[in-house]
Amino acid sequence: MKKILNFTPTGTQTTRENSLAPLTPNEIIEEVHQAYEFGITMTHIHARDPEDFKNTYRGEVYRPIIEGIRKHCPDLTICVSLTGRLHPEFEKRSEVLELYPDMGSLTMSSLNFPQAASVNEPSMILRLIQKMKDYGVTPELECFDTGMINYTTYLINKGILEGPHYMNVILGNLYNAQSDISSVSSILNNLPKNTKVCIGGIGGDQLKSNVLGLLYSDGIRIGLEDNLYYTDRVKATNGELLWRIKRIMDEFEMTIMSPLEFRELGYGNKNS
Repeated sequence: MKKILNFTPTGTQTTRENSLAPLTPNEIIEEVHQAYEFGITMTHIHARDPEDFKNTYRGEVYRPIIEGIRKHCPDLTICVSLTGRLHPEFEKRSEVLELYPDMGSLTMSSLNFPQAASVNEPSMILRLIQKMKDYGVTPELECFDTGMINYTTYLINKGILEGPHYMNVILGNLYNAQSDISSVSSILNNLPKNTKVCIGGIGGDQLKSNVLGLLYSDGIRIGLEDNLYYTDRVKATNGELLWRIKRIMDEFEMTIMSPLEFRELGYGNKNS
């Protein structure tokens, strides 16, 4: 049984002090390349200014990361972050789409995190969808609860979101769905049809959520973007997280869908 493995090497909250995550463009390229050699299906990337390591939306920083990944991992599907946590303006959030990535993240509603909010107004979601269409980019739908899934289904039924559809369901955020069986059951019963779904989890919920994703969905989202620790007190590397889930997959007699197999499902950039 083949499963999608969506690799998220770094995120908006990773720093030199709190994690072992890659931050510079070269570090991100190298860790994605190592993961590609290990065996992943796709990657979801954020960019940091190489001078001060602050989160950035700028295409000039994303460009060498995308080009470096494509050089070493030519068939790997690359998803870029369009997060609303740091840069709320449409022009900033969508600038990276002009580099023609394969996919762009699309959080399907506003939500809170412990230290900040991710604001995603309906008008912003619709504008991002349209610009992704213009540049041949497939939305990476991000849902944290059934309300977001409901809105996703509504946009699919209206013909605003066009296939193929791919969704991350992210569990464990304090303000949204948890990784308990009743929450997961409700989510699974409300998923839109003909959608590839991967399950991820925040912090200590990542491993449990990943196991649920292997058992009940099309795959998993995994990496230091969502979880910084291997155990409660030991910081993780991306490699350690990948090898641990690989051992579990081996026990379940599961394999990882290849980048080419995923791309053949239609998730590459439609204009390239």
